Amino acid sequence: MAFYCLRVIKILYSLHSLFNNSLLSSTVTVNFFSLCIERVAARETAQALKTLAQAARGVAASTTDPVAAHAMLDSARDVMEGSAMLIQEAKQALAAPGDADSQQRLAQVAKAVSHSLNNCVNCLPGQKDVDVALKSIGESSKKLLVDSLPPSSKSFQEAQSELNQAAADLNQSAGEVVHATRGQSGELAAASGKFSDDFDEFLDAGIEMAGQAQTKEDQIQVIGNLKSISMASSKLLLAAKSLSVDPGAPNAKNLLAAAARAVTESINQLITLCTQQAPGQKECDNALRELETVKGMLDNPNEPVSDLSYFDCIEGVMENSKVLGESMAGISQNAKTGDLLVFGECVGVASKALCGLTEAAAQAAYLVGISDPNSQAGQQGLVDPIQFARANQAIQMACQNLVDPASSPSQVLSAATIVAKHTSALCNACRIASSKTSNPVAKRHFVQSAKEVANSTANLVKTIKALDGDFSEENRNKCRIATAPLIEAVENLTAFASNPEFVSIPAQISTEGSRAQEPILVSAKTMLESSSLLIKTARSLAINPKDPPTWSVLAGHSHTVSDSIKSLITSIRDKAPGQRECDFSIDGINRCIRDIEQASLAAVSQSLATRDDISVEALQEQLTSVVQEIGHLIDPIATAARGEAAQLGHKVMQLASYFEPLVLATVGMASKTLDHQQQMTVLDQSKTLAESALQMLYAAKEGGGNPKASHTHDAITEAAQLMKEAVDDIMVTLNEAASEVGMVGGMVDSIAEAMSKLDEGTPPDPKGTFVDYQTTVVKYSKAIAVTAQEMMTKSVTNPEELGGLASQMTNDYGHLALQGRMAAATAEPEEIGFQIRTRVQELGHGCIFLVQKAGALQICPTDSYTKRELIECARAVTEKVSLVLSALQAGNKGTQACITAASAVSGIIADLDTTIMFATAGTLNAENNESFADHRENILKTAKALVEDTKLLVSGAASSQDKLAQAAQSSANTITQLAEVVKLGAASLGSDDPETQVVLINAIKDVAKALSDLIGATKGAASKPADDPSMYQLKGAAKVMVTNVTSLLKTVKAVEDEATRGTRALEATIEYIKQELTVFQSSEVPEKTSSPEESIRMTKGITMATAKAVAAGNSCRQEDVIATANLSRKAVADMLTACKQASYHPDVNEEVRERALRFGTECTLGYLELLEHVLLILQKPTPELKHQLASFSKRVAGAVTELIQSAEAMKGTEWVDPEDPTVIAETELLGAAASIEAAAKKLEQLKPRAKPKQADETLDFEEQILEAAKSIAAATSALVKSASAAQRELVAQGKVGAIPANAADDGQWSQGLISAARMVAAATSNLCEAANASVQGHASEEKLISSAKQVAASTAQLLVACKVKADHDSEAMRRLQAAGNAVKRASDNLVRAAQKAAFGKAEDDDVVVKTKFVGGIAQIIAAQEEMLKKERELEEARKKLAQIRQQQYKFLPTELREDEG
Repeated sequence: MAFYCLRVIKILYSLHSLFNNSLLSSTVTVNFFSLCIERVAARETAQALKTLAQAARGVAASTTDPVAAHAMLDSARDVMEGSAMLIQEAKQALAAPGDADSQQRLAQVAKAVSHSLNNCVNCLPGQKDVDVALKSIGESSKKLLVDSLPPSSKSFQEAQSELNQAAADLNQSAGEVVHATRGQSGELAAASGKFSDDFDEFLDAGIEMAGQAQTKEDQIQVIGNLKSISMASSKLLLAAKSLSVDPGAPNAKNLLAAAARAVTESINQLITLCTQQAPGQKECDNALRELETVKGMLDNPNEPVSDLSYFDCIEGVMENSKVLGESMAGISQNAKTGDLLVFGECVGVASKALCGLTEAAAQAAYLVGISDPNSQAGQQGLVDPIQFARANQAIQMACQNLVDPASSPSQVLSAATIVAKHTSALCNACRIASSKTSNPVAKRHFVQSAKEVANSTANLVKTIKALDGDFSEENRNKCRIATAPLIEAVENLTAFASNPEFVSIPAQISTEGSRAQEPILVSAKTMLESSSLLIKTARSLAINPKDPPTWSVLAGHSHTVSDSIKSLITSIRDKAPGQRECDFSIDGINRCIRDIEQASLAAVSQSLATRDDISVEALQEQLTSVVQEIGHLIDPIATAARGEAAQLGHKVMQLASYFEPLVLATVGMASKTLDHQQQMTVLDQSKTLAESALQMLYAAKEGGGNPKASHTHDAITEAAQLMKEAVDDIMVTLNEAASEVGMVGGMVDSIAEAMSKLDEGTPPDPKGTFVDYQTTVVKYSKAIAVTAQEMMTKSVTNPEELGGLASQMTNDYGHLALQGRMAAATAEPEEIGFQIRTRVQELGHGCIFLVQKAGALQICPTDSYTKRELIECARAVTEKVSLVLSALQAGNKGTQACITAASAVSGIIADLDTTIMFATAGTLNAENNESFADHRENILKTAKALVEDTKLLVSGAASSQDKLAQAAQSSANTITQLAEVVKLGAASLGSDDPETQVVLINAIKDVAKALSDLIGATKGAASKPADDPSMYQLKGAAKVMVTNVTSLLKTVKAVEDEATRGTRALEATIEYIKQELTVFQSSEVPEKTSSPEESIRMTKGITMATAKAVAAGNSCRQEDVIATANLSRKAVADMLTACKQASYHPDVNEEVRERALRFGTECTLGYLELLEHVLLILQKPTPELKHQLASFSKRVAGAVTELIQSAEAMKGTEWVDPEDPTVIAETELLGAAASIEAAAKKLEQLKPRAKPKQADETLDFEEQILEAAKSIAAATSALVKSASAAQRELVAQGKVGAIPANAADDGQWSQGLISAARMVAAATSNLCEAANASVQGHASEEKLISSAKQVAASTAQLLVACKVKADHDSEAMRRLQAAGNAVKRASDNLVRAAQKAAFGKAEDDDVVVKTKFVGGIAQIIAAQEEMLKKERELEEARKKLAQIRQQQYKFLPTELREDEG
């Protein structure tokens, strides 16, 4: 019979699922797919009904009760008939999908079938008995609804004894119900019947006890507790019924145990209330009942008992064991002294501690079980069907009490409270479920159901309020009518929530996991059993403390409890999750490291055996795949090691499994690599990865998943970072190796993987706003577009560089996909996020195609078809980048407009810098004869318009995106116009006054920079609350903007006033320096770093500006003040920038950085005080004020000195004095070498000009020119480098001091070396220009010969300069002499080639002699005239050359003059 019952249950639940799905799908628009689903559902329904009929007949035949058999068959027949009608209605609904009546009929028929299914389940043996028991409990509970209780006819002792006995019987029956759920249906029927009878007896005993109460309040308390016991008993039977129907339902066992515990707790509360006259006994009885209830947790812990982590469980065991020890001592002590009140308190504390111990032990055992690598952890369901069923039951009972005519006002109010509580919980559960599910149909259904429940509850509350005001029959009838929609909505929601799609999945614990659980479970069970015996013994001692044998028994039980707790603690610690797996993985990776070391030794000795069974491409792909998988596990392992102990073993074993394939692929790839360096690189990087993984495992083992072991978290983070760097290094090597041979599979996989992450579930909690992610995505999108353009260019010029560009695009897209996912998650509305995600994925497809074409073109660089395809793919990528940007703009049009406007303003600032250069050079002139007055009004008008745009921009941060976009665009357009009109105004001042031009352009530049900062602040503050820190930053930026615009207006008004424009320029400079100092003092790290030498070099500008400022303060001339203002602006800005960049160099420690920043600030503040004092002198010039200038300049000089010393500390012992002549000499030599190398590269690119077919000798000559010029360039480059080496040798030998105290002599020698090096570089450059012009036909051979001779002469001077103090036998001098000889030979070769060409050209020029006499005489006269003219030009040229040499001779050092003489 049990077999047939089980079959009926399974079939009915499958039918229930089919009908629910049918109802869901019937509301969707009919298409081919839904038709197919309906047909399959109809066939499955027919098959299930056929099986149901057989099983129902089997149940009817197996039962001995004819009435039950007929009821079973009748209910099955109702299911059959209802199912037939449902299929017919579904067919009609599919035929007319838009017919509302058909849909309504279908829903009604489906509801009727669902009701029939429930009736069929209730007709099963066991189920019906549970329903009868539930009904009996409900009927018995009506005894509690009377207003007054009859007086008790028994004594208090008799009533108390009966209540205690009835409570024990009911508690035992509850345990039997729990046990019967694991057995046959007949056992549950018997247990539920007995539970119902015991409940009736207990209720009578409770009512009798309530009659003993002396006051009405005590009586109400007893009745209230009895009602709680009635509710808990109903929940227990419901849970038992659910578990017996579906024993495999997730979390059902825990729910049943919780329901039994609730019954026990309710009974304890009543006993405590009713038996206060017997202290000590009731606490012991309560404790025993609680221990009996929690014992079920240890039976089969395959579900989580709580949310405690493993280490929380250990702490819980330790704390509770301490509390238990103290309470056990209190129990013994107070039993001896007879203080039963304190004795009862100790028993209660011990009971709670034992329950906590049991709960922690059960949770620890569960975590140990699922942490085994062969186990599978459970998955939390979308909803808890039991919660919905309980709420449904409670709401129905409350509604019955509402409409019951016998209900009192207090009962109506209590029922209304219950309804509100449970409907609120249901709506909240629906909200959570709708946010978690990805099924749109289920999401809508949960939302709609929550609305129906909420609306019907609101209507019911209105009628209850009316009923509470007037308990008339009319109001009660309205209340009855209002309950019907609520009950229907709750029933529909409960039926939907019972869909198997939403239930939890229990854990599957492996055999090894179960064995690991056993020590913990055995210790916990022993603890509970001995604790129960101890409490029973203590209870008897409380009554009779003079019984010595009982005290001996108590001591034995206490000893057993202590031993079992010690064993429990030891077992939990020994079975910590992940430790065994970490040890196993560490051993495995150590073996892999040894294998790599053996392979490295074989590679060094060139005896590494080559793998012939696989290609190098396959090995590269295998290695790339393994390294990527290892990289994916780094963060999960770090997370598990810091706080998820249950996951640590799984992740660690998964990581270790990848290292054997890693070693095989690495060694195989190295064996097929011909280059020894590449072999060792791959092996070393793989070994580094294994070693970093080993360090990660040691750190993870120490952390163990304990979130409170914070001392290990830093080591875990550091190990994870090292492992990530090792993965990145080997991936770069693999990508480069792949790109060199056109293999782009790894890059394609990386892009595809980044694309797949876009479709993953909910991303991690965003740490920034949409604006932050939008900015980053724009940056990477533009980088991809630039790379695509470069790939188009390189595909034609240098296809071999495509691999590096493809790798760069792959990396950029990886970052783009990560940031794009976060941008999509933070975008509002959701449609914009979906659009961003889609566009980023489309861009990924385009990048994949482009990378693939790049690989194909590398394999075959001459394939024109592939080139065309690559160009098309690059254009497609560019288009898709624009689509990504447009999607971002749609997501936040205002912030995107701010990004665009900021880019435009940056261009304006760069253009103004260029204009300042022209003005400084004196080349900024007006195109027409116009004055500044012609532009003044236009400048003022445009500036005022910019102020209005600034106001709109600031207000736009708190308004809509459209308004923000308009404000950003308008401000960008206005600043463009303003910059143009100011440039025209500056040009109209004329190039005779460049300093005033620079002042005016600096003023508009300050406005542009302030606008750029304001746009950035507006972008960051968009859509933020008023108290957000970004709003304060926005207000500060707006204030600076207003200040700079005001300064511009003042400058415009004062620019034509010669008496005040210097003062105005100085005021503007002071304000500018203050703003730059604010930026310098901010905590923002500079984007790039510079060397300490650069910082020292910039201090020279401060020194010059200080001298200039002192001079201007003494002269008080406006021209000097303007020059000082312009110079100060640049000097201070350059100094601050260089100081901050040098301070944040990676090699600079924190102390030196703070010192450098402090003195940079002091230097600026001192210089500001100097300028403000100069400004004061301009306004009121007095001798006293001018005399104070020296003290201000001394302060600046002192700060500069400290700043230089800070820079020396940055550099360390390697610092050199940039003013040292020897250092300058070496720098100039290296610069000359670089100049010569650049000229040589230019020669390499030269080709003879294309011209008509001529004699081969001419073509040979041009080739000779180029080759000879190239040789000279290469030789002079080697010469200058040799000279630099010789100079360093002199410094090392001490013949030239590194930093001489008196540098007169060495400085003179260095100057000679510098000038000689410069002459070589200049002569070589002239030679290259002459060669270029000669082969292009624009210069004569004579110019080429002269240039070559000049190279030889300057080379000789360089040799002389080096020989002055050098050791003639040194290696450096020998190299220098050889290099000089090479230059001379190359020059001589070029001269000979040019002379030969010139001579050949002269021979080839045929002179046509005129035969007529007059013509012949004229021809002779013309030839003589030309000869005399050339002779005169030659003489003048010689004189000019002599004068030049005489002038140059004056500036040569002494050594060079003597040698030349």
